Amino acid sequence: MWPDTRAPARADALPALLTQPWLDALLEACCVIDAASQQIVGVNTAACELWGRSAAALHGSSMADLAATPEDCLFWLDAPDPSQLAPGHPALHSDTLILHADGTVREVERRITPMPLGDGRAGWLMCLGSLAPQRRAEAELHRISLELGTTLENTHDAILATDLDGAVRSYNRAFAQLWQLDESRPAQALPDMLASAMANPPAYRQQLCARQAEFGADVTPGPQATRFVTDRFLLQDGRTLERRLVPQYGRGGAVGWLQIWRDLTQQLADEARLLIASRVFEASQDALIVTDERQCIVAANPAACRLIGAEDVLRDACAGQRMDTLLGDAAAGPAPQLPLRRQGDASWQGPLTVLGADGPVPVQATVIDLSASGCGPGQLYVLRDLRERLAQQQQLHDLRLRDGLTGLGNRAQLSQWMDGHAASTPGTAPPLAVLMLGIDRLRSINDSLGHPGGDQVVIEVARRLSTSVRAADALARLGSDTFVVLLHGADAPTAEATARRLLATLSQPMTVAGARIDLSVSAGIALCPADGEDLDTLLENASRAMLRVHQHHHGDLRYCVYQPRMSEEMRSRLQLDQAMRKALTLGGFHLRYQPQIDMRTGALVGAEALCRWHDPVLGEVSPMRFIGAAEASGLIVELGHWVLGEAVRQAAAWHAQGHAIAVSVNVSILQFQQGDFVERVAQQLSLHRLPAHLLELELTESILIGDLEDILQQLQDLAARGVRLAIDDFGTGYSSLNYVKRLPIHRIKIDRSFIQRLPDDRSDAAITQTIIDLARSLKLAVIAEGVETQAQFQALADMGCREYQGYLCAPALPVAQFEAWLQAQTTPAAAGTARVA
Repeated sequence: MWPDTRAPARADALPALLTQPWLDALLEACCVIDAASQQIVGVNTAACELWGRSAAALHGSSMADLAATPEDCLFWLDAPDPSQLAPGHPALHSDTLILHADGTVREVERRITPMPLGDGRAGWLMCLGSLAPQRRAEAELHRISLELGTTLENTHDAILATDLDGAVRSYNRAFAQLWQLDESRPAQALPDMLASAMANPPAYRQQLCARQAEFGADVTPGPQATRFVTDRFLLQDGRTLERRLVPQYGRGGAVGWLQIWRDLTQQLADEARLLIASRVFEASQDALIVTDERQCIVAANPAACRLIGAEDVLRDACAGQRMDTLLGDAAAGPAPQLPLRRQGDASWQGPLTVLGADGPVPVQATVIDLSASGCGPGQLYVLRDLRERLAQQQQLHDLRLRDGLTGLGNRAQLSQWMDGHAASTPGTAPPLAVLMLGIDRLRSINDSLGHPGGDQVVIEVARRLSTSVRAADALARLGSDTFVVLLHGADAPTAEATARRLLATLSQPMTVAGARIDLSVSAGIALCPADGEDLDTLLENASRAMLRVHQHHHGDLRYCVYQPRMSEEMRSRLQLDQAMRKALTLGGFHLRYQPQIDMRTGALVGAEALCRWHDPVLGEVSPMRFIGAAEASGLIVELGHWVLGEAVRQAAAWHAQGHAIAVSVNVSILQFQQGDFVERVAQQLSLHRLPAHLLELELTESILIGDLEDILQQLQDLAARGVRLAIDDFGTGYSSLNYVKRLPIHRIKIDRSFIQRLPDDRSDAAITQTIIDLARSLKLAVIAEGVETQAQFQALADMGCREYQGYLCAPALPVAQFEAWLQAQTTPAAAGTARVA
């Protein structure tokens, strides 16, 4: 122990209220310690007995000398200031050891609490309680448990013995196995462990208390000694346990309780399975029939009764009805032998036929030998009625061959019809014509009436065709707007007559959603075997003929018979499309620029960017050819974006050189209809830093077809950015004074078709004069294109036209030649005489 360097304890150190009689009256061993000297200043008799020392010997003793454990030594070595702690709040409370005067070590429970001393100084109150009685009680309990264990271990019931307060006395091995206990778990924790394992711990505790209260603690042996109560509990792990609570008696009264536990999980599961099996048997939609070893029916569910058509099948079974009188193979019909009888298998599956009251019923059967599963002799028949499934399969088969909207045949059905036609007369192909009909501009109808309205149009077309074709012909719908008729035994004249008749039927007006619809339908005809012997070839050639109508129809002739040259045209168009895409990727296109001249001064007022293409294989391809093909394939959008970017780049280069040349770029309707067109124009101007007024977009009148408000918004956005707008080929399309008045147009271009016959053609002269006067009244600039002769130039000048372009001045020039022309250009007196050498 550490040496004592503190001052000796004072006799008056005890608190005023805590006198020696008070200390001696306490049952616990207590001593008062001066905090400053850590010496005992007061001690009671119980403490003296616990230490085995007199009060005089303990009075003034240092706590460091009395400490018997490292914990106590450390506490007194570094004891806190008790004045800083709340009164009555223990600074240390735990089990420890003390050294008795006889040299033995005693176990005690020790609690050290701050308390003020009599003269205002700080002190400690240390209370000690001997743990020896508790240890003896534990030893006695252990002894009793061992004695009881001999009996408990010999029973298979899980038994737990407790006293009246619920303290565990003992339990057997069966209980430990039931609750999966290990040796490390203290017995005192078992009641709480049982409660916590329950699905509802509070309810378990309440019920246990209530059950014990029912018996009463003062029950004496006698007739009531056999009383017990049984309860069931659901555990959190899903098990269900049964507990029988029995009171134990001794010394003339109740001394404890026996809890006898049993796991009912498997038993309840078996009972539930039996109940479920019974209900499934009754509720199953499959027919279930149980037979004995003689194949006599002993049980059948309601579904089996319905299938067989005998609600009293069980009564008949009792009379000896046999299964082999009800079943047979689906292919061979009723048969007396049953599958397991002739095969000897534990189970069998296959199609059978049930001989019901209304005739044979196809079923999918599963036959199980019950003896193989230990259920005794007999068989279980599981029969599934296939009538509904077969009907559904037939319906699905029909749907696979039918168009969902119109109910007509589809391509798969058409192929079957074609195969049947080819197989109908082996060795020779009978005459056959394929008539393909396509609804023109169905997309426009959908846009106007919505897709439901478009569907109604398609349905009406299908109805008219269905009532107009012969019964021997086959009608199908191949696409959203395409119908096909297989005309059996039809030659070319018959096919053409049929086409005219069907087109006349379809041209009759129809009313959809309150709107009158005048349909335009195109038709293509291919003949078998002249134009092909298989369906794919005939459909492809009929489609080419129909496409020919779309591209070259004249007047009321809306059908075309396939000609071999159409395939060559299609291949040529495909070759052109592939070459254009390759050229666009590899930079095969280039721009040329045609000057635009002021007719009065001869000064350059702008240049039109024109796209040209020279292909290594096709040679120089006319813009009339590749522009039309690009519009048909949709490539015009990508090509138009390239032209726009290249023209803006070149105009910016000229502007950087000091030439403020306004460049005109043609815009196709497909390019203009792109949702990001305005943003693309703005991006190109920003990218190349070109002032917006040096870019002019030439728009054909066809862009005015559609939602005028959306078109007007786009044009206003362009004009607001400073881009100049022009109407190209004015007078040849859909222009109206209302459109021209509302749109933010800066310039009108007179189409070359009105210039070519000037000044001799009075009609063209009158139209040209009208356009010039209209532009002047609307304060719009006007330019004539395609001016080739001095006479045309003079006529336009006399009419008041201010600007022109054409071969009279210069053709479309490559950049280098345009710049050379620009360098050599002067301001001649007669601008119309300017030429390019």
